[in-house]
Amino acid sequence: MPKNVFVLGMDEHNRQVLEDMPGAADCAFHQLLTFEEIYRDEIVLDQLLAQAQRQLDSFDGPIDAIIGFWDFPISTMLPLLRKRYGLPGARPEEVLMCEHKYWSRLVQQQVIEEYPAFGLVDPDHDGGPPEGLRYPMWVKPVKSFASVLAIGVNDDEAFQDALSTIRANMDWVATPFEALLKYVDLPAEIAEAGSRACLVEEAIIGRQVTVEGYRYEGKVVLYGVVDSVCYDNSPSFLRYQYPSSLPEPVIERLEDISDRLVRAIGLERMTFNIEYFWDPGTDAVALLEINSRHSQSHAELFAYVDGMANHAAMLRLALGQDPRFPHREGPYAVAAKWFVRRFTDGVVRRIPTPEEIEAIQHIVPGTTIELTVHQGDRLSELHRQDNYSYQLASVYMGADDEAELTAKFEQVVAALQFEIDNVD
Repeated sequence: MPKNVFVLGMDEHNRQVLEDMPGAADCAFHQLLTFEEIYRDEIVLDQLLAQAQRQLDSFDGPIDAIIGFWDFPISTMLPLLRKRYGLPGARPEEVLMCEHKYWSRLVQQQVIEEYPAFGLVDPDHDGGPPEGLRYPMWVKPVKSFASVLAIGVNDDEAFQDALSTIRANMDWVATPFEALLKYVDLPAEIAEAGSRACLVEEAIIGRQVTVEGYRYEGKVVLYGVVDSVCYDNSPSFLRYQYPSSLPEPVIERLEDISDRLVRAIGLERMTFNIEYFWDPGTDAVALLEINSRHSQSHAELFAYVDGMANHAAMLRLALGQDPRFPHREGPYAVAAKWFVRRFTDGVVRRIPTPEEIEAIQHIVPGTTIELTVHQGDRLSELHRQDNYSYQLASVYMGADDEAELTAKFEQVVAALQFEIDNVD
């Protein structure tokens, strides 16, 4: 009999990735809440958990695994649901050690040295940054994702402007995150910080990369390093590219840091990704953040290059199996997820039709296009956007080298026909 795998917030794109994986025929994938039910204008965590539990309790058959790809609240609902139904995985408090940015920095402080100077402030704070920190800095809520409300500042005026912006917009995540914190016993300083504090940390520079891996039966396995490349003169991502072009000695250092940190937290039978910066000028490494999940954005990249999407590692761990991730067995030497962005506000009047997208994917082989906006959208009102741009589409593609990768992307962008009215 196939294994019953419940996928929290399964969207159509990730359903296709799952069904294309080796061994997918041995699983029956069931949607557990829709993406739209979870990511509404108001996220009510307790209601979502109750709704998911009702669906699971009414299922007539064994529940073999519960998985999910997306960040909060899905990433933090998973350990609670797995615990309730006796399924393997990391404990909820281990996941929260990664999800709560201040808690994560305190754990890093005990284990490694490669992290920026940081401090904590109340968003209602009307003074300057914490003592001892120097500009430039980043200000961000203790819980955010996809760079939402992560704001770079260079002086006291910008610091106060950042706190004002965060105060006005943080409740969408802070309120459900506060509800989540009640499910675990927190250290006193984390309980005091709660969900509405802001992390302030000195800016780190260099090339940004992400280390992906998992822990199985106590062993930490690192299966890939992905480069994150930004648009010129912007902190918004242009593409994720795999495999990384970092020097091998640097990758070995990142692997050592990652191994020590994951062992300190736990994360047994969990995928994870850890973001770093490496400064080529000084050879310094700094850890940006650790996420207690793999990146669904990288799924096609690993499939193109290694022959298996990273979803497979997550699925096999959830089923209690050794992932045994392959290496360089895919059809392409290099792959990327590109972000098609607009840097000013607007109202979307037209998006490419399904027929147009299918034609582009046929003309440019090894390409998958996923739109992230709909006709009628006001860009500035969309959730899950960074503070500096608006994403219109994701383009996944493989190529023989970086030059071909860039040329194929430019061909795709030229063919995608968006019509967006300017808005002041």
